[in-house]
Amino acid sequence: MGVKLEMVKGNIIEQPGIDAIVNAANAWLRPGGGVAGAIHRAAGPGLAEECRPLAPIKPGEAVLTGGHRLPNPYVIHVLGPVYGRDKPEDRLLAACYRNALRLAEDHRLSSLAFPAISTGAFGYPPREAAVVALKTMAETAPALKHVKLIRVVLFSEGDLKLYEEVSVGYWPFDKNMQI
Repeated sequence: MGVKLEMVKGNIIEQPGIDAIVNAANAWLRPGGGVAGAIHRAAGPGLAEECRPLAPIKPGEAVLTGGHRLPNPYVIHVLGPVYGRDKPEDRLLAACYRNALRLAEDHRLSSLAFPAISTGAFGYPPREAAVVALKTMAETAPALKHVKLIRVVLFSEGDLKLYEEVSVGYWPFDKNMQI
């Protein structure tokens, strides 16, 4: 009875069977480009309405909403750091993963799917972001009682290979293994 880590190439909005997807949000939790735009378009206008009173959030913070028209009951919104501006970037990025996992745990969710947070418009170097993400997940996972599956959904084959390579050093188990 541990936590299983999966790394897949895919689209974050196409994760049926997952309790919550994680949105790489903006501070005002509004529709935008990238992951946030895709999630808001798929979820419909009800998501923006539910988000309005929860905003703004600060880098590293996480909030939970319903999934609306998504195949997932919930969305966990996190604000990743803008690389080179929000300091210390590594601690703020780690807080995104840690706070999303804690929120999922607090709501007794059994599975969640993360995109690569802050690596798009926020400019975080993908390899450094993967190290922070996998290290934080590995450190947080042993304390989880309800979360049994963490899926990292990567947009490109190159990103998937990068995460698989980095996971050897930071996820202390084989790919798709449990702790």
